[in-house]
Amino acid sequence: MTMPHTPVLDFLLTRRSRPAKLLAAPVPDRAGLELLLTAAARVPDHGKLEPWRFIVLEKPALNRIADAVVPRAAERGMDAEQTAKGRSQFDDSPLAVAVIASPKGFERIPEIEQTLSAGAVCLSLLNAALAAGWGASWLTGWAAHDRDFMAAQLGLQPGEWVAGFIHIGTAKSAPPDRPRPDLAAITTWVSA
Repeated sequence: MTMPHTPVLDFLLTRRSRPAKLLAAPVPDRAGLELLLTAAARVPDHGKLEPWRFIVLEKPALNRIADAVVPRAAERGMDAEQTAKGRSQFDDSPLAVAVIASPKGFERIPEIEQTLSAGAVCLSLLNAALAAGWGASWLTGWAAHDRDFMAAQLGLQPGEWVAGFIHIGTAKSAPPDRPRPDLAAITTWVSA
């Protein structure tokens, strides 16, 4: 007989991200954040490769990256709206954890499985933060996908990339819930 974890299931059925622009201080202290990171690291990881790592970005680091976004956007020929959006992700956030995909060259474990493990870390960290009562969101954006820019800002090693920025703080407000997928439209049942 199964023993459901009803509070956990209820949380998962009602969880909602909070936009980074709606997050403010206070943020988790180091011990609180280490607890969230510990929960996030408990994901499927075939071969125990740990094909991901964390970079905690406190407010001064977020401000530094926000300032660096402007000249990088100009180098890339981005318009004012793209520049502002790239900058605001870092300017508006009180704390972020960069989840860095760090695939290991291990023949037996395909890189795609390692990539999926990094994505699982992002979602686990997001859910851990929300379950702990914080507001949180998972963002990427053009700056996250600019490998050279992120290498300069975060010290990425060759082959590493940003799987996501998990922004964490105190939610100032909650936006209305968004429409959720139509399960019948995306599910196929196979019985034989």
